[in-house]
Amino acid sequence: MNFDEISKHLGNDAESLLGFKSPKIAKELIHVPGSDWVDRIFAPTDRSVPVLRSIQTLLGSGRLGGTGYVSILPVDQGIEHSAGASFAKNPIYFDGENIIKLAIEGGCNGVATTLGVLGSVARKYAHKIPFILKINHNELLTYPNKSEQILFATVKQAYDQGCVAIGATIYFGSADSGREIVEISKIFQMAHELGMATILWCYVRNNAFKKDKDYHVSADLTGQANHLGVTIQADIIKQKLPENNGGYNVLNQESSYGKTDKRIYTDLTSDHPIDLTRYQVANCYMGRAGLINSGGASGENDLQDAIKTAVINKRAGGMGLISGRKAFQKPMKEGVALLNAIQDVYLSKEITVA
Repeated sequence: MNFDEISKHLGNDAESLLGFKSPKIAKELIHVPGSDWVDRIFAPTDRSVPVLRSIQTLLGSGRLGGTGYVSILPVDQGIEHSAGASFAKNPIYFDGENIIKLAIEGGCNGVATTLGVLGSVARKYAHKIPFILKINHNELLTYPNKSEQILFATVKQAYDQGCVAIGATIYFGSADSGREIVEISKIFQMAHELGMATILWCYVRNNAFKKDKDYHVSADLTGQANHLGVTIQADIIKQKLPENNGGYNVLNQESSYGKTDKRIYTDLTSDHPIDLTRYQVANCYMGRAGLINSGGASGENDLQDAIKTAVINKRAGGMGLISGRKAFQKPMKEGVALLNAIQDVYLSKEITVA
């Protein structure tokens, strides 16, 4: 897909997204992804040589190999959302091998999925595409449902499967967040000791965050979640694309909550989606930890929505997209086309960081 086709899919948003030139946080202040990412960003850190190799393996694979950007297929929804709800649209994905096939055919840098899926096909595919073991999940079979990430696997199992990275979720803001922060911090240390990279799903989760808007996707709250994530040495941060701002202000109307500063909303952000996402990047040590945004649920305009999200992420200074349901909840050929369209945004030389 060329630049003109990408612009066409953006429709009425094309001028606003592609012509945006005045971010609140200047491009010169952030670390922009590039082919020299490991040398420039991670070589000076405390990461070991095996970790550097693992990060480079991920960045060097798939259609985006060598660009500094990543396109990752994540499929753990069989646990998080139930297998039936996730795979009824396309039952072939009850068989985990098809998840791996989609990632390979789709030109992804890597595939992030469960211990069971990776273990069922590890010897056949671990040398063909980088594996990322999603190590914890929120199972929704307990009644009533609760927001609690629990371990389904160990770091050693990820290492034995040949994984280049582990992925984990923390529900920041939830009643369980304290345990999860301590637990995942220790797990990330173990992963680094065994030479694997770390990817953190930095999700904000609390029923109180739903007010006049859903502040689970506010730039200020998700930005702070990102900052907590990089504090425990996540190499890559996965975050939902911000849709609004001012979560701290709204929550402080009812009771004292957290700490904020009015300059977040005047000097560091605007209402523009690229500015909101740039604030997420800023909270990842100005991009030293790569920001990948999630693709979100499948809907009526998946291709257009995915392209729009990719453009926002790239122009904000993000590292890529991690898109699952939009790809696997449709025939494989269509899923491949969608993943390729996302990648085309990052391959386009006309689409640059704002």
